[in-house]
Amino acid sequence: MRSFTIILIASFSVFTSVLFAQPALVDMSNIKRKWLDIPYANLSPAEKLDIYLPDEGDGPFPVIISIHGGAFMFGDKADEQLNPMLKGLNHGYAIVSINYRMSGEAIFPANINDVKAAIRWVKANAAKYKFSPKRIALWGGSSGANLAALAGTSGDVKELEDMSMGNANQSSRVMAVVDWFGPTNFLLMDEQLKETGNGKPDKSEANSPLSKVLGQKITEIPAKVKMANPESYITSDDPPFLIEHGTKDPIVPTQQSVLFYEKLVKVLGKEKVTLHLLEGVQHGGKEFETPENLQIVFSFLDKILK
Repeated sequence: MRSFTIILIASFSVFTSVLFAQPALVDMSNIKRKWLDIPYANLSPAEKLDIYLPDEGDGPFPVIISIHGGAFMFGDKADEQLNPMLKGLNHGYAIVSINYRMSGEAIFPANINDVKAAIRWVKANAAKYKFSPKRIALWGGSSGANLAALAGTSGDVKELEDMSMGNANQSSRVMAVVDWFGPTNFLLMDEQLKETGNGKPDKSEANSPLSKVLGQKITEIPAKVKMANPESYITSDDPPFLIEHGTKDPIVPTQQSVLFYEKLVKVLGKEKVTLHLLEGVQHGGKEFETPENLQIVFSFLDKILK
């Protein structure tokens, strides 16, 4: 029998959206201190980030790096996925939101190379932008959560870094990860969706977003799938994780987070890993962004970064 600690958050409203619809951009006009479209590398126009600081204070501020989702093929650093992270400004956090190369431009590991390059850039430019370079967390949803978790467990794993992208003297290690309904072991997703009956088991198809980002039908490239799996790199010095997932997710099966949690706990211990399952909730939605749930997230981050 599995043994793990789970907090169930009851919710019965259904999140509905059109899959692959591009979210609207966020209105940033009320944020006083911001720097937009700053390049963190020079291989692609996609390699840019936005910086937001609290209205007051000289820092150095702990940093939340936001990694947007979108099936590895769409999304933007300034779209509505950023809304919950921006609440961090009221908690004294600097927010850095990044873009990275999509699957239509470059296949894996380009995306994780970009994430790690952005982390190194943040550390290298900490003094200029009032960042605290030793207090950095990653927060992503869906495919963005896969990249956040992957960066969190892989630390300084060289096979996932491209040091030619800059700031090679900096480490890509972070202090905390918030993983919202992210996929981990791609090859198990269809089987898990069949078990739950919550969604269509089509993740292994040749034209699926997962196959597109890895450059080939995922069932034909198990070694590369393993490289993209955060579970492959878990070590005892990994940062604390907060994982949240809806129990009715039709896109990323809930079992992905449960199994990832169990593997993290075996190495890190229960004190460093928390799993929240949101009862009845699908793939994202307003249930993740309630004041009550965001308080869980910021309490987790505050405990580690402050």
